Amino acid sequence: MDWMDPISVLFLFALTLAFLWKMGNFWNSSSQKLPPGPKPLPLIGNLHQMDLKRPHLTMLKLSKQYGPVFRIQMGLQKMVVLTGYETVKEALVNQADAFADRPTIPIFEDYLQGHGIVFSTGEGWKVMRRFAITTLRDYGMGKKTIEERIVEECRFLIQKFESFDRKPFETTTIMEGAVANIIVTILLGKRYEYEDPTFIRLLNMVNENARLLGSPSVLLYNMFPALGFLFGTRKAVLDNRDEFNAFIQATFIEHLKELDVNDQRSFIDAFLIQQQEEKNKNQINGFFHNENLKCVASDLFGAGTETTSTTLRWGLLLMMKYPEIQKKVQEEITRVIGSAQPRIEHRAKLPYTDAVIHEIQRFANILPANVPHATSADVTLRGYFIPKRTYIIPLLHSVLYDESQWEKPLQFYPEHFLDSEGKFVKRDAFLPFSAGRRTCAGETLAKMELFLFFASLLQRFTFQPAPGMSKEDLDLTPTVGFTTPPMPHSICALPRS
Repeated sequence: MDWMDPISVLFLFALTLAFLWKMGNFWNSSSQKLPPGPKPLPLIGNLHQMDLKRPHLTMLKLSKQYGPVFRIQMGLQKMVVLTGYETVKEALVNQADAFADRPTIPIFEDYLQGHGIVFSTGEGWKVMRRFAITTLRDYGMGKKTIEERIVEECRFLIQKFESFDRKPFETTTIMEGAVANIIVTILLGKRYEYEDPTFIRLLNMVNENARLLGSPSVLLYNMFPALGFLFGTRKAVLDNRDEFNAFIQATFIEHLKELDVNDQRSFIDAFLIQQQEEKNKNQINGFFHNENLKCVASDLFGAGTETTSTTLRWGLLLMMKYPEIQKKVQEEITRVIGSAQPRIEHRAKLPYTDAVIHEIQRFANILPANVPHATSADVTLRGYFIPKRTYIIPLLHSVLYDESQWEKPLQFYPEHFLDSEGKFVKRDAFLPFSAGRRTCAGETLAKMELFLFFASLLQRFTFQPAPGMSKEDLDLTPTVGFTTPPMPHSICALPRS
């Protein structure tokens, strides 16, 4: 078909309108009680009401008017937003199966084409998630072996901080490098030096895509994919994907040359062995193909790097902003373990330090809108009918800042996780890793990394703003992106005597 033929274009346009009318007609004419929401305008929906840089703030505001379950329309895409701990828990935990799907999001369809873990659905998602979790455990997630690896990386990170000799430096690439080396060890069976140009390029791609995927232009592309040619951001995201995939392709070709079923060196080895088993069984439509390997590697590398390193960067910024809290952490570490290397076994003996780490995760709120879900069946929630395949936003921001769950939700307040005797207490509304079927596959690893990196750094350094800046000058406004890192800032790491 000639895409320049006006008759063909008009025909496609008519088909699209008919499909959208059918979808919209269901929502508007259903006899069931549907969630309330602001009235959408033709074509743009509620776009005119949204803060495109921080849509989660607009959604939180709308929840005050329409309640914890409401619907909005972003362009032509109808969505249901869930707010508050009780509502999000009821959906993702109590009705976990019904809310376990992912919606079709144009940029992620382009990026992953239904493969990988984070945005895949159906049997492919179940197989890849199960394989990833099992293999991560085989390579030490939650065990002593990976703890040793993180402790070793802590030493490299401390040496890097010491090399700046008290002078100010920016932490983004360094923190990402330290955290990425843990998942890289699992994926590839090796670590990189922080100055390695290939490693820096990989980190920069992850960083850039995390920013671009949450940008207003990608949001607009997701709403109007037919206008994709107008959005250069989409091309930048896919160019980064292609470059990353080329790296993984070259890496697993190298791994294939020395593949030994009896001596598996890495996650990639484990995947390639599964691939061979599928071929030996003549399985058609198997899941262990090269495209899935690239997407799973991309998911694990991106998710295993960006979120944890961003949380640690928030942690150091907050320690500079609240030096009295930093001092209390240091005093507890000195009192309990002295100069001994922090270990996971120490976490239970360091309740204040553990509370501060949890509060950093809550306050930083680095995935405020969560990763979108979709309903796998017709479902009723809080008395409202939500049809199958509805795009769902379980707003994590509204959970981590829920006024009914937290004493001082807008403040950085470690006492949220301490009882009157100073003992650590778990909080039900602490859901930075989401909940239900789609909870973060690397949660155990992330928790271990956060404790060991944070405790090791606070044991060895006192963090202060760059000369000429005071703690009042430090900006806690997050940047715009799929995740929300702190604004670029410099730190000074002063060795503790």
